[in-house]
Amino acid sequence: MRKWTVSQLDKAQALSVSESMGIPMLLSVLLNIRGYTTQEEITEFLSEEPKFCDPFLLKDMDKAVDRIKRAIEEREKICVYGDYDADGVTATSLLFSYLESVGADVMYYIPSRAEEGYGMNHEAIRQLSECGVKLIVTVDNGISAVDEIAYATSLGIDTVVTDHHTVPDVIPRAVAVVDPHQQDCQSPFKELSGVGVALKLVMAIEGEYCDLTSILENFADLAALGTIGDVVSLTSENRSIVREGIKYIQNTERVGVKALLSLAGYEDKPVSAGTLAYTVVPRINAVGRLGLSTKSVELLLTEDPQQAFALAQELSDDNSTRQQIERDILAEIEERIINDPALTMQSIIIIDGDNWHQGVIGIVAARVKSAFGKPCIIISREGDTARGSGRSVAGFSLSDAITYCSDLLTHFGGHPMAVGFSLDSIDIDVFKEAMYEYADNIEEMPLPEINLDCKLNPSLLDISLLDSISALEPFGAGNPSPLFGLYNMRIDDIKELSAGKHRKLTVSRDKSIVTAMCFNTDTTGFSYKVGDTVDLAVALDKNFYAGNVYLSVIVKDIKFSSVDTEAQLISERIFERFSTGRSIRAVDARTILPVRDDFSVVYRYLRENNGYIGSVDMLCVRLSIPLGKLRVILTAMCELGLIDIREGMTKAQISLCQVSGKVDLDSAPVIQELKEVCL
Repeated sequence: MRKWTVSQLDKAQALSVSESMGIPMLLSVLLNIRGYTTQEEITEFLSEEPKFCDPFLLKDMDKAVDRIKRAIEEREKICVYGDYDADGVTATSLLFSYLESVGADVMYYIPSRAEEGYGMNHEAIRQLSECGVKLIVTVDNGISAVDEIAYATSLGIDTVVTDHHTVPDVIPRAVAVVDPHQQDCQSPFKELSGVGVALKLVMAIEGEYCDLTSILENFADLAALGTIGDVVSLTSENRSIVREGIKYIQNTERVGVKALLSLAGYEDKPVSAGTLAYTVVPRINAVGRLGLSTKSVELLLTEDPQQAFALAQELSDDNSTRQQIERDILAEIEERIINDPALTMQSIIIIDGDNWHQGVIGIVAARVKSAFGKPCIIISREGDTARGSGRSVAGFSLSDAITYCSDLLTHFGGHPMAVGFSLDSIDIDVFKEAMYEYADNIEEMPLPEINLDCKLNPSLLDISLLDSISALEPFGAGNPSPLFGLYNMRIDDIKELSAGKHRKLTVSRDKSIVTAMCFNTDTTGFSYKVGDTVDLAVALDKNFYAGNVYLSVIVKDIKFSSVDTEAQLISERIFERFSTGRSIRAVDARTILPVRDDFSVVYRYLRENNGYIGSVDMLCVRLSIPLGKLRVILTAMCELGLIDIREGMTKAQISLCQVSGKVDLDSAPVIQELKEVCL
């Protein structure tokens, strides 16, 4: 269950822009919602000309260029020191390829995630020194490598840092530090990925005679993949990078990218930022998660089609292995949650386990976060040491949270939405308590939310709308694919597809009939029935069939029209605070304290339906009982032996137990404790 919000819209202004600029009203509405309100802003946003500001506005870019040019001229050995994710891999490939093309004596180094972890390390620097390296240029890392860069300096190695991560209090004493997040950096756009900074570095090295068209033709594909992979805001310069990159990827001559597209089933199909994010990028990431990302760099640099296909197959196999590891860890976490529901009742979900794969725990954290709508951290213990990875929700900065606990950490980094860190295993419990304390001091933790661009009259649904939507591409962070609300729709028909994996809905309002697809919803995950009146959050896309193009309506979320989801979520949060021993007000406690009739409604429903399988969220709606109060009732019934409940990440299974004689409902511990709070 998520809170539904509709974006703010100045309809009069949107209408004025539509009329004055001669653009469709829907496009004007979507631009207005995204903050583009003047003709100048809109013209620039819709322009197909790539826009980049002067790369020398980035602090220390002049120093970086001077040192790299000197290394090229004097044939000093340069090492591009990268990272193992898609951003780091593409940044490494881009800068290495460029430096090699201008005659530099260059090599690259990417640390092993499992053995070395993120960023620079002393042993790698020692090995590079033995190889004769005199200049290290970092990409997508280095901003926190104070000790490591000092060590490199002691070995006679200069370092140029190019990074895009949050700048710490102490900056490394490098020859140059290029990071748009430095306070005195004059570059107006701060949201570049690591590969975006590397691309700007190449532009700067080319100098005043830089042929932007040639640079983009050679490197925009790599820059686009890394930018998409790092989930940075697809606005301003990032928008130009991804739009240009997709243009070249469509007809790529880079045999490694072509091989990846072929294995993903997109060799002859149009691609978008979304398709690349779900097909090519995971394959590039997978090898870094499971092994050495040098295979990804080799793939992106090779000019041999046979080698490219072989490497692409390895990456695809690694991705399949990664997916299975992910499923195994999620299954273990699911069982843990079933046996200990309190794991998910804190404001931040923190779950630790033994020897979970380091390369996968970040993805697992994202899955758990999505299931519960809360920030999530997954920690893997490996003997005396442990590593964690976290994913957050909009409105809560995980990087601020772990900084609050930094005295317990041996290493940490990240940004508001994603973090990584290391700590001693013995400190895990103390770390959890510190994180819970931090979250409890936040005035109001954000609720899980889905944001609609606007409500849409179903009578207006037409394939012509797709022209307005496609004008906004590429979609991603900062420029999400439009989401529309179809409100008060009656479900007329439900058809199961693909052996029950998907649902095709026929819904209507007045005389308008709409067919919509619900993907990946099994019987227990879809509890709506014919006759229900619902609101649908939908995306619109093209569907190609038998040589024709049709409008496809894809359901992203669904709720009963009569339900106030925000009120239900607040009710559940009250129950969670109470259950985990945190203070709640008496007035709030009373809202979740059930009376005998409430118990009767729940018990009667379970008896008539021989139990229940599905989400507790849906059950509360069916029974017209606030979610927090229903949680209290189910807890009390479990304590009294009336039911058995097994609830995981997506659904609950509730079974009735055999009971002889009458049961005193007030004797349930949860009821007694709640009544004390109500006094």
